[in-house]
Amino acid sequence: MKKSFIVYIAVLLVSIQSCDVLQQAQQVGNLINCTFNLKTVEGLNLAGVNVQNIQSMNTLNVMDAAQLTSALLGNSLPLTFTLNVDAKNPNSTPAGMSQLDWILMIDDIEMTHGLLNKKITIPANNGKTTIPIQMSIDLKKAIKNQSGNALLNFAMNLAGAGNKPTRFALKVKPTISVNGYSLSYPAYLTIKAQ
Repeated sequence: MKKSFIVYIAVLLVSIQSCDVLQQAQQVGNLINCTFNLKTVEGLNLAGVNVQNIQSMNTLNVMDAAQLTSALLGNSLPLTFTLNVDAKNPNSTPAGMSQLDWILMIDDIEMTHGLLNKKITIPANNGKTTIPIQMSIDLKKAIKNQSGNALLNFAMNLAGAGNKPTRFALKVKPTISVNGYSLSYPAYLTIKAQ
């Protein structure tokens, strides 16, 4: 009796693992039908100054203008923000991924890249998930050989776009872990604001 119970537990564990593998494989397949859209940009900071809705240098207070001027004269001009990506799943079962390789493009210039190493599930039946991706760019390194004014104008133009990421494109490559093996899309998908 004890031996048959152990065999039953072993069969049960194998069947649970097989169901888990099938579920993971189905989530990968469901990603093909999902739609992605760049939703918003939040917390746009240039050299530590919130420039989310700044239209020009004239609208900055004296302290912020001094901080930006100091950064322009220094070795780096850090730009940080959160890019929110909306994912919509039309399938009748959830879609998911275990990580997301990404490349940020602004005005067709590759600015930075990274890896979001986080399990993401997109609910079934037109369910939506917002995927926040933290971005950090040194504009002096990303846009080489540009004058300080050109760099500042570039950043201000991004800030002038408000919360809508109209000049952004994000190339992504989802990966899912199935039974301990990582399976990635063969190529990057390009996501833009709609």
